[in-house]
Amino acid sequence: MLGEIKGLNEECGVFALWGHKEAAQLSYYGLHSMQHRGQEGAGIVVSDEEHLHIHKGLGLVNDAFKEGDLETLQGHASLGHVRYATAGGGGLDNCQPLMFRSQTDSLAIAHNGNLVNAHNLKLELEDQGSIFQSTSDTEVIAHLIKRSVYPRMEDKLSDALSMVEGAYALAIMTEDKLLVAQDPHGLRPLSIGKLGGAYVVASETCAFDVIGAEYEREVQPGEIITFDQDGMRSELYAKPAERRMCSMEYVYFSRPDSNIDQINVHTARKNLGKKLAAEAPVEADIVTGVPDSSISAAIGYAEETGIPYEMGMIKNRYVGRTFIQPSQELREQGVKMKLSPVRGVVEGKRVVMVDDSIVRGTTSRRIVTMLKEAGAAEVHVRISSPPITHPCFYGIDTSTKSELIAATHSLEEMREEMGADSLSFISIDGMLGGIGRQDNDSNCGQCLACFTGNYPTDIYEDTLHPHDKVING
Repeated sequence: MLGEIKGLNEECGVFALWGHKEAAQLSYYGLHSMQHRGQEGAGIVVSDEEHLHIHKGLGLVNDAFKEGDLETLQGHASLGHVRYATAGGGGLDNCQPLMFRSQTDSLAIAHNGNLVNAHNLKLELEDQGSIFQSTSDTEVIAHLIKRSVYPRMEDKLSDALSMVEGAYALAIMTEDKLLVAQDPHGLRPLSIGKLGGAYVVASETCAFDVIGAEYEREVQPGEIITFDQDGMRSELYAKPAERRMCSMEYVYFSRPDSNIDQINVHTARKNLGKKLAAEAPVEADIVTGVPDSSISAAIGYAEETGIPYEMGMIKNRYVGRTFIQPSQELREQGVKMKLSPVRGVVEGKRVVMVDDSIVRGTTSRRIVTMLKEAGAAEVHVRISSPPITHPCFYGIDTSTKSELIAATHSLEEMREEMGADSLSFISIDGMLGGIGRQDNDSNCGQCLACFTGNYPTDIYEDTLHPHDKVING
């Protein structure tokens, strides 16, 4: 996956369905459409109204589900998940949905995001007798639900969520209910759709298109929605805070054909490219984008400047994971297997290389080097997000400030490090204007923490690397 080259990965994707006889099969297709959100593992739980049945496995959706597996999952409701391991690490125990059985009922839970106070809550729960079966922060929510004294599941969930902090777009299923909830800041996307008389919930709306569902609305910050035999109903468990949707959902993570808050991701990225062109023009012969997430921005940059867009790089879609190799030479070869310059396009040309972000800088250096080795006369790097200078604690695997090149290098030092002829990032105002979300505050309803260090929630000592300082939102 190109995300592995880039060094920036999202944690996971959630898909749930209520009221359809082919719930498991539709969940399989829904998860497949969100494969880009997680490649570590996948799982599906179904309810037949009396029991919950689960199947999950490591790897891609196609790896986790073999022929015949879906036939064992019969039921009218399903809960699915694809995972990229950040908090808690990998392994089958951490693959979701997580399922828990008791003498009276069962519960399955799937979560997109990260809890910033999970460590403290685990210590408290263990002191009270809880035994954890995984290292995933998601399991904390299940334990809090089970310990709640309230009889109604909605109240149990509300009670549990009142004690957690961080980012969570989550879905919970029992034998007779499906519940979904969004954190008070709405840091992660979660949408509701309809498929005939069935309800669908997904991290991205592209999953609706794949199964033929119609988009209904977003799950709102601080909202719990219940699906059961009586239909769908909503209630607030917390007063919604200022909306802080992750900016990188628009810039990088989500599929171009997805919509977030009714803004198409491809259109937003194209507008980012136009804003970037207005802020950082350069004389060049062609514009090219780093496949796949940067192509929309590159098209926008080309349209704004009038410089032709060309396919200067090709992504090999049939290369699996490239594990860490024993030498730098072999690591470089692994990148070349996944991404190749088109010599006939870039040779002798002044190239504008548009990318969506720079994390550690190693990938950008390799791509610039490959373009120049293919004969590019100049390579001008343009980035459609602001410099990432602070780690994310909400479900993206940038956990330390020291690993972020923009936090430790000046713009000129970064340019020299990657061997580019010039380097520019879009401004924060340019990014907000390009995405075009409407809101009453200066953040336009987006989380900017990785660019500014202004976190929307408290950040606890145990979530930080020893070299980083505590920054409270």
